[in-house]
Amino acid sequence: MKITLKHTLLAFALLTAVSSCDVERLPETNISDLNFWKTESDIKTANNYLYTFLPGFSTEDVWSDDGFGLAANSISDGSRLAPATAGDYNAPYMIVRAANNILEKAPNAAVTPAILDRYLAEARFFRAWAYFSLVQKYGGVPLILKTLDENSPDLIGASATREAVVDQIYADLDFAIAKLPTITTLGTADFGRISKTAAHAFKARVALFEGTYAKFHSKGDATKHLTLALASSKAVIDSKEHALFGNYFDLFQMAGEGRQNKENIIVKQYGVSNTERVVTHNYYRGSLETGNLNPTKSLADSYLMKDGLPVGKSPLWTLPDSSHKVFRNRDARMSATFMKRGDAMMTTKPIFDIANLVFNKTGYMFRKFANIDDWNSQASTIDRPLLRYAEVLLIFAEASYELNNAITDAELDMSVNLLRERGQVAKLSNAFVKANGLDMREEIRRERRVELAQEGFRYWDIIRWKTAETELVKPVLGNFYFKGEFAAATVNLTPDNIILVQAASFRKFDPAKDYLWPLPINEIALNPKLDQNPGW
Repeated sequence: MKITLKHTLLAFALLTAVSSCDVERLPETNISDLNFWKTESDIKTANNYLYTFLPGFSTEDVWSDDGFGLAANSISDGSRLAPATAGDYNAPYMIVRAANNILEKAPNAAVTPAILDRYLAEARFFRAWAYFSLVQKYGGVPLILKTLDENSPDLIGASATREAVVDQIYADLDFAIAKLPTITTLGTADFGRISKTAAHAFKARVALFEGTYAKFHSKGDATKHLTLALASSKAVIDSKEHALFGNYFDLFQMAGEGRQNKENIIVKQYGVSNTERVVTHNYYRGSLETGNLNPTKSLADSYLMKDGLPVGKSPLWTLPDSSHKVFRNRDARMSATFMKRGDAMMTTKPIFDIANLVFNKTGYMFRKFANIDDWNSQASTIDRPLLRYAEVLLIFAEASYELNNAITDAELDMSVNLLRERGQVAKLSNAFVKANGLDMREEIRRERRVELAQEGFRYWDIIRWKTAETELVKPVLGNFYFKGEFAAATVNLTPDNIILVQAASFRKFDPAKDYLWPLPINEIALNPKLDQNPGW
């Protein structure tokens, strides 16, 4: 059952007094809510507002080497400038403000300590969620743990260190882990609310990011964070609350909705059906079919052949004589993620044959979440998975390897090999890596890339691994080009007959500044204690 949002407007009115871009300056203590904060229902209604901030579908993969849109992206190609204002900076503080408000006012309600702690735990989870999004982009930021009024000195406070912000994230998540119910206890009626394993899994995500960032950027205590990542991911595994869903493509369709799919840990929920709509999206028709997000050759080449070897090493690989033959003998997840000849497409073209280069600039088209009925209605209710059990398995494998610079076959079998089995790919083992001249770290990273493709992870992965300076300066390439297949379009090609989307000469990445995002100029003007990130 979807989380009800019918009282969200009431909660919004109680949680926001005025409208402003400078969210950290909004008053928090003078809201007229004397008749609110009395019952469990009141607290739950207020907490429902936090769920509206879970991110919906986006085209953020164009920031990385996995995706390209209708035109070049300024983050991907290194041409962006510091913005005047930025929702990426302000929106998380709206979550922080709402969470702080709940943490201060919910104790006024006449509820048992256990009930109160459950909702305080939700609020602290969302505060941690917000601060992690800020840390990923900006590093250290102002750490605000109470509601503010217009005279609060914290309005012009300096940024806390990255370490201090992350430690607060851990503290919030530890409280959430201790006080939240299990996903089994939540059951069908409360499916979609944050559970104990959700807090564990998100802590694992944060800790892996910080651990690998510290390791490869030589900043911070990598061992501390990687140890937490390993322990938190193992806690989710040991809980037995989650399991992989049987069909990879159906994970991203209505068939993958609800508690019956034990792979989903955190989801952005949409309407129940097209006839019972709460909120909908138009991701397939508005983003994929129209070319705002298309897969690249770099991503395509990451998918292994069925024998477990990369295209450059496998005897199963031969140069294709038609564009669709790139899918032969490949990891089954490639066919679930990329449109290929014969797939259901859309009402005006029921069966896919070849990408339209006018829109799909790379000659590839993404397939996850593709649904003809949704294309026709332009109002999909397919949920967006935000944290899946598959990611937890990948975190476990990577954290184990990065802690020890090695991983056992037993650990591979309980993590990445479960994913490979679903993808119908040969198992990964230490002997296999050695025999074929592979690199275990690269194979674990490859597994993460293909399993989580089109889900918004790749950019942040190459940031934390400190490989963006290598990957983002490469040319953006697409599919093999065979003129008889594609409709007439202006297209540039490499000498190898591959679509050239953006040449390397138009791409740059400055490692001295581009691993952190620029703070909005207006925020620095409003708060003279804020220092712009280096190089911006």
